[in-house]
Amino acid sequence: MTGAPVFRLGYVPGATPAKWVRIWREREPDVPLELIALLVGEAADAVREDRADAVLLRLPGDREGLHAIPLYTETTVVVVPKDHLITAADEVSGADLAGEVLLHPLDDPLGWPAPPGIPARERPATTGDAIELVAAGAGLLVVPQSLARLHHRRDLTYRTLTGAPQSQVALSWPEGTTSELVEQFIGIVRGRTVNSTRGQQEAKAKGAEPVRARKPPRGRTASGQGGVPKPAGRGKPRRRR
Repeated sequence: MTGAPVFRLGYVPGATPAKWVRIWREREPDVPLELIALLVGEAADAVREDRADAVLLRLPGDREGLHAIPLYTETTVVVVPKDHLITAADEVSGADLAGEVLLHPLDDPLGWPAPPGIPARERPATTGDAIELVAAGAGLLVVPQSLARLHHRRDLTYRTLTGAPQSQVALSWPEGTTSELVEQFIGIVRGRTVNSTRGQQEAKAKGAEPVRARKPPRGRTASGQGGVPKPAGRGKPRRRR
């Protein structure tokens, strides 16, 4: 016996599905949406192995056998201690980091083979570990802005880094297996409204008729009066006595 449908949405750290989840729950109250937190390195495999119906992951990355719809591109920032000289500027370039030790975690979402600056002796396992090392004064870290916010600490801040690779957040699912639930979620992330053509077709399939504006009966105006209304200011002026 098949259970009730559930839409399983995976997401990597820094991706923010809250708005789309809220819209889903408004439009599909009978289909629960299950959120699955995933590490960057396991996001693609989660849909390949049917542990999720779709995932919000980062590009560039492993896309073999997957569809991917880029949703937005993030600003790249460098995370530094609050008392670092870099904080005097609103944004910095790679040249400004030339003499700095740069931490390069193994789960780096930017796919940057050789970040600027002096490479640290060892690569931290995760971005979270790298943040702790920045706080300890062991180096600086380049990440998408959402990860800098996710790992916020009072003793750290960040500045925009120009000329650096950027990370795109994308919706991804297996090739050749676009289910109805995935199609519905694609419509939500693309901003499709319930009054769109596809939305009306889905509503009709569920037994609901699309809402159409009613036209006034022939021979009547929208105000309900017969004939054509006279324009204002026309007609014979009245004489004063």
